[in-house]
This record gives sequence, C-alpha cells and structure tokens, in this order.
Amino acid sequence: MEILKKIKNEVIVSIQAMPNEPLYDENCIMAMAKSVVSLGGAKVLRLAGERDIKNIKKEFQNVVVIGITKPKVVPKNYKELVYITPTVDNCRKIIDAGADIVAFDATLRQRPNNEKLSDLVNFVKSKNKLAMADIATFDEAKNAYNLGCDIVSTTLSGYTAETENLPEKPDFELIKRIKDKLDVFTILEGKIWERKEVEYAFKIGADAVVVGSAITRPQLIFKRLKGA
Repeated sequence: MEILKKIKNEVIVSIQAMPNEPLYDENCIMAMAKSVVSLGGAKVLRLAGERDIKNIKKEFQNVVVIGITKPKVVPKNYKELVYITPTVDNCRKIIDAGADIVAFDATLRQRPNNEKLSDLVNFVKSKNKLAMADIATFDEAKNAYNLGCDIVSTTLSGYTAETENLPEKPDFELIKRIKDKLDVFTILEGKIWERKEVEYAFKIGADAVVVGSAITRPQLIFKRLKGA
C-alpha cells in the first residue's frame, strides 16, 4: 500500500509511442521522461513495453512505473479486442522489466487463450505487485474490484464498442459512480486536455489522474490547435 500513498493525488504522465512514430526511439522516450521527471517533477509514469520500463527504472529508481504491453500495431477493430496486457505472460514480462504496478484490460470481453481476468489479477498479486484494472464501465470496475484489483482506471471509457458513443471528454460520471459505490483507489484516465479537467477530477474524488496525449503526443496536440 506504500505505492498507493506515493501516487495519491498525483498527475501521472503516460509516455508512449507506437513503432511507426518518430518518438518511439528509446532516446526520445527517455528525453520525454527526463523532461517531465527532472524538470517537471512527475513522480509516476505509465509506460508501454519492457524496453522503456527497464530504461526508465534504471534512470529513475524512485519513480513509480505503471507498466503495460501493447501490440506493435493496434488492429483496426481494437474496440472489440483485449490488447492492453492481455495475458499472464504479458504481466510476467513487465514485472520482470521492473514495473511497480501492472495495468491490464479489465473489460468483460474474451481474452486471448481463453485466459480469465482472475488469472492476471492472481498472478500479479502473487508477485507482490499492484493490479490496475483499465475499465470502460461501472460493471467492469465492480467486477475488477471484486476480483481484488488494487486500482481501477477509466482508461478504456470511449474506446470499446459498448462505450464508443460517449462524448469526447473525460468520463467524470464514471468516476463519480465508482467513488460512490466502491471502496477502491480510482484513477481518471482518457481524453484529458485541460488543467480545469484535472482539477475537477480531483474535486469529484479521483485519487490520481493520468494525462498522456496532451503532454507527450505532439502530432495530436498540433491537430487540435490546427483545428482552431
């Protein structure tokens, strides 16, 4: 639970890039990490893949790392698939790489190899790591909580077939419902672009907030500004 104390009330920076993007280069990922940690004061990072987890834990031993795995190419029908840390073997790899918290898709969709969500939760906890459930709905949050997940995050709200028609904004209503009904550490993640959204998330009870694209995806930042 010491880790939860460290990440409580923190803005977590998600530093990720796909292999077909220029910033995927490990030196670029490290430069972004140094910028937000050394200059910005970030204490918690969300990272994808063994390479970046290893590199950044070696450079910043005191930074809490939330680790995930993702495919090199996200399929076009990603809203129908479990692709964020889908298997026990994926969990094992990022634990071995040094992740403090293992995040995984905790939706109710079928997993690869017919593995069960409980398999992942039990494995992560057997390794004395925290299990973080990326969910899209309240029912998924409740299921993850009942299975023993230490953290639930709204990461996948709006990114599953069931939730794809939600407004293009952070899912504050989901945070409110989780905090009202479940006694679990809750993170708001997804579609956050403004400081006022971060402030409101904490006001309604979020224990931490993850911000990714608004900090580390220049192509998306540019497209938003160009749209003006």
